[in-house]
Amino acid sequence: MHSMHFLHAQIAYPIPSSSSLASTAAADFKNRTPFQNPASWSHCQQAHLVSSLESNYAIPELATKTMMLMYPFKQFVGSFSFAHHGFALYHEMIFASAFTRNFSDKFSMGLQFNYHNIYLASSERYAGTLYPQVGFIIPFTKQFALGVHLNNPFAANIKTEYLTKYIPAIYSIGCSHHFSQDFSWRMQVDKELHSQYRVATALDYSMSKYNRVQLGLYVQEVVVPCLGFGIDFKHFSFDLAVEIHPLLGLNNIAQIQLRL
Repeated sequence: MHSMHFLHAQIAYPIPSSSSLASTAAADFKNRTPFQNPASWSHCQQAHLVSSLESNYAIPELATKTMMLMYPFKQFVGSFSFAHHGFALYHEMIFASAFTRNFSDKFSMGLQFNYHNIYLASSERYAGTLYPQVGFIIPFTKQFALGVHLNNPFAANIKTEYLTKYIPAIYSIGCSHHFSQDFSWRMQVDKELHSQYRVATALDYSMSKYNRVQLGLYVQEVVVPCLGFGIDFKHFSFDLAVEIHPLLGLNNIAQIQLRL
């Protein structure tokens, strides 16, 4: 008799990675990416249009595309986001709306609602489910902040007559420390219900007003080194983050931000 095993990834491909290197976004106000900790957008004072493309191990069918429009209202920051992953016969999409607020610089809180659906050519229809993302960032001092991010905390799944699509329930806690205006360090621990702990760390250094670099790594069964750089102008930012997995190869995410 053969035994059956089920394997679950730390993060499903439709849930985008972060421009915050090694996905250390839980307490990162600077490197912001859609579908990460929504509290990180609480200090934004102008509208943003954000687009990203994540290429997973040079396989086009695994690429994840995202778009987000963020607008600061008087009492809160609101956003609408979209992510797409897959190809004609099978693809997944996430539609999201978030509300984020900074409470007098004592702490920031964000709540995002995701509608995640999948399409199977065999059934010729879509199936989906709704789940939240919740995030907090607490700046204990001007240099040190603690962040908490819960993605799908109630472990919602998508059930169809053909399969049950597993959506990771990920609980993250991280911290960031700014040694100076140009140099900062981040660390984060993630726990997905069916996976081992993931530990990540990254350094962020601004070489000038217009460009910066990131160095980091994360550990989950194997050590994965990461490298990133960013270019900042008045109304435009570009970020590129690369992960070098020793078994699977390169995973990279490119992101463009326009400040409107």
